This record gives sequence, C-alpha cells and structure tokens, in this order.
Amino acid sequence: MPLAKPHKNHEGSELTLNERQRRDLMHTMASCGERPVAELTEMSDTERCKWLFWNLHENMEHTRSMEPTLQGRVTSLQFTVLDSSSTVVEGAVTELALEKRLDLSCHWLLGLTYPGYPDEITHSVGDGWINLIIADQAPTHLMVHKGQRAYLDADHTTYPNQLFLEGWISNQIWQEMRPHLWNANPTCRTDVVLLDNALFPVRQGFDFVQGPAGSIGVMNIEFRAFSHPTERRSFRRGEPRHRP
Repeated sequence: MPLAKPHKNHEGSELTLNERQRRDLMHTMASCGERPVAELTEMSDTERCKWLFWNLHENMEHTRSMEPTLQGRVTSLQFTVLDSSSTVVEGAVTELALEKRLDLSCHWLLGLTYPGYPDEITHSVGDGWINLIIADQAPTHLMVHKGQRAYLDADHTTYPNQLFLEGWISNQIWQEMRPHLWNANPTCRTDVVLLDNALFPVRQGFDFVQGPAGSIGVMNIEFRAFSHPTERRSFRRGEPRHRP
C-alpha cells in the first residue's frame, strides 16, 4: 500500500496535526463565517459565535477594522484554594504552596464598530465560563506560550453553545479586582474584556500563541468594574488600537 502524502500548505511546508484539525473545523463553520456582518442581528448566538471564530481565523485584518471587543459579563463566581502537591528538591521536601483558581460564569457579548455609527454595536454570542489560575507565572499544565495569558475556545456541538476562556492572572490583579467581584450591590457589574489587539488565531504562522485547534490566543485580559452599568455608553475611539 502506498504511503499517504503529507498535507502541504500553499508555501509547500507540511501541515501540523493541529493545523489540519483547525482547517477541518473552519470548514464546518464557513457557512456562518462567510455571511456578511449586516446579518449578525438575524443570527442566533451560536451562529454569531461561529462567525466570530471563523473571521478571526480566516479574515482577521478585515474583522479587526471593526475593532471587535469581547465582554464576559460575570454572573457568578467560584474561588478555590488548595494545597499543591509537595516536591522533593535535592533530598529536601519543599513547603506546600497554595493553588488558587477563579472560575467565573458569564454571558459573552461581541462589540463591533461600523462606519457611520458613532457607538459600538453589541451582539450576544452565548454563555460560558472563565477559568483562571492565580499565580506569579503561567502554570506548566496550561496550554499557553510565554507572554500569553489565555486562550478562548468554544464548544459548538452543544446547544446553546459554550465559550471558555482558560488562562491565568497575577495575584496583584486578583487583589485589585476581588472587592469588585464580591460586591453584592445590584447596580454594580464586573466585565472581563478582551480587546482585538490582544486576540490572535491559533494557527500556522502565529507561533507566539497556542491552544486547542481552532481556538484564539489571548495576550492580555482586562477587568472592568462599573458602578452604574445601565448608564454606560460605548463610544468609538478616535484612534485605532495599538497592535504588536
């Protein structure tokens, strides 16, 4: 039996398994991703989620011209603390360190700016979870590169779809945001915000981010606390966002 030929991209280099899986996944989402942006209001949350992932992977520059912003509006949280397993270094047992994890249930929104509109237009893209390790550096088990904070993934097989942000934050960020997250005042709100200049597709050619096939690498995570969220308005920025 002849051996199967390796998959190659347009430059002739062999495709990785992750890239082949990514392309297969993008193919399944193309029917939603190729729809014009004007049809977003007619789509379901699941379809809008597929539109977003497909366009960040296959049409990134044009999509970035609309300065997409993802907002995870926190609806509940769980904070977990546990002793990590001890390790032996040169015959001595190290002290047990605390492992801290923050799990946030949230509703995800996509904000876009359109030519001729002064305000940001917001679309719902589904519910999900934000799972963050609180540490001084990225834990070894987390699938991120150096300098990467998280990756955004979605389960498109469930209904309704679920979005997941898996990453880490420093203890300094946690100490700053903890009072706002625990605030029981119904007029207050906390959002986890991902700006477009911090989002990069996990695909060949973007070797500075990693994650599951079809996911989005996240270089920075913002927390925003609002005292009167119902009065908040999103105005278009006068200057485009800086991109590395």
